[in-house]
Amino acid sequence: MTPSPTEQVAIVGATGALGFGLALRLGRAGVPIVIGSRDRERAEEAAARAGETVPQGTFSGAENSQAVAGAGVVILSVPFRNQSEILKGVRDTLGEGALLIDATVPLAAAVSGKATRMLGVWQGSAAQVALEMVPDGVKVVSALHTVSAASLADLDHSLDQDVLLCGDSRADKRRAAHLLQRVDGLRCVDCGRLEMARIAESMTALMISINAKHKTHAGVRITGLPDDDWE
Repeated sequence: MTPSPTEQVAIVGATGALGFGLALRLGRAGVPIVIGSRDRERAEEAAARAGETVPQGTFSGAENSQAVAGAGVVILSVPFRNQSEILKGVRDTLGEGALLIDATVPLAAAVSGKATRMLGVWQGSAAQVALEMVPDGVKVVSALHTVSAASLADLDHSLDQDVLLCGDSRADKRRAAHLLQRVDGLRCVDCGRLEMARIAESMTALMISINAKHKTHAGVRITGLPDDDWE
């Protein structure tokens, strides 16, 4: 199922850099956005800032469990240390058939380590943790691990990079791709089953190292692919 152009998308963690930048870009593309946070007031403040930045967008803010209620697509953009707690908190309001796009990365920074190192995850990846925790009928796709938060938030910056998608259902990945590709300059690439998320997630640590070394906000581009692999 392809997301409707007017289908509301919840971004849990859009008070943070990556989620907020994505909210701006999707909002500018005409996607109604509800920003979720554990603190309702913080969510509403972020929604107000987004509305000031993108006046033509539709933004609202709510506590996480309320934000995901009724949302066809939920983007989870939170630190790894908060992932389990937040998923537990929204479990009862995640609707059957909802798509969870998980951008969580198990960086060692979650335990005061370096952001260029990864934590070992028993399930294999943060996305597989999410799959274990969501209710039956909720779909999980892993994405957005190599996309620069700073580039997303800078609306004057032209994007030209790929989003690496991992998931067990081609239809779910297509649904995520049709949403994310509404952001100009983003192209989604099918990277295989959800178990491949362990590799895609580790790309975040690599990109942090590259960007720190070269003082830039580089992304990833895969060459040799068909122009549109989702039709």
